Amino acid sequence: MNSSKPLVIVLIGPTASGKTDLAIEIAKHFNMRIHNVDSRQIYRGMDIGTAKPTMIQQKVIKHYLINLANPDQAINVKEFQKIATNSINNQISLGVHPFLVGGSGLYMNSIINGFITPEVPPQKFFRNKLSKLGQRKCWEILQICDPVSAQKINAEDKIRTIRALEVFYTTGKPISIQQSINPPPWKVLEIGLDSDDLNERIFKRTEKMFKNGIVEETKNLINKYGIDLPLLKTIGYQEAINVIKNNHKINDAIEITSKKTINFAKRQRTWFRNKNNPYWLDNKNPLKDAIIKIESTFC
Repeated sequence: MNSSKPLVIVLIGPTASGKTDLAIEIAKHFNMRIHNVDSRQIYRGMDIGTAKPTMIQQKVIKHYLINLANPDQAINVKEFQKIATNSINNQISLGVHPFLVGGSGLYMNSIINGFITPEVPPQKFFRNKLSKLGQRKCWEILQICDPVSAQKINAEDKIRTIRALEVFYTTGKPISIQQSINPPPWKVLEIGLDSDDLNERIFKRTEKMFKNGIVEETKNLINKYGIDLPLLKTIGYQEAINVIKNNHKINDAIEITSKKTINFAKRQRTWFRNKNNPYWLDNKNPLKDAIIKIESTFC
């Protein structure tokens, strides 16, 4: 590896695989700070439903890229990329190895691969119209106006579908032909965590979310931003709303949320295996394996 380039360490893996706890132990060992790369943890007040690192965990290790905006102030990938890159470069200037941790593949790869996307601000009126159409209809429209993006975007991914349609509506050109790559001047070590017992971990974490107050958190978000807040249509919060409306009992909400999360984790696994090339850690002792791999990179 080219030693003249600063080293950026990246830990990726599907949701609930244990990245947060492992990252904290790695950061403690190497005296690093953590840059959280999660598309929902960047919003204030969304703590329980996003499994955001607790205040105690954040006191143990400094976390960046958390609580950047209120949930009604949407941050797109381009904006997040700029914020994250500035934060990473600041750490490099201080002589610290940046440590990026997260499961949001698009956000992570926009940073480490330098994806450039069109600078189109959110179109609130247009987004509201699309939301009323429903995800199935929106994705069908995307297949017509931007079939390349439709092949890359999962049919259930509301946020990326609406963003692609928004760019097409604003510029008259598909987002797929407006994207390019400009890699940052770093060398990147990618390590991956993918637990063997992921489904069981997802179910336990979902139970914990509902026990710890995701329903109350959802009520607070509704009171502040309204029930039509797009982020409340994501996994966990959507099911909490159904509990609030008495459409689901808690146990039903836990089961539905777990199933949706398991399917989401499958898509994450596919993404990381197709678009990334991490060193996958040994599940028997991931901390030891990570330390050995990182130390070997320093040499």
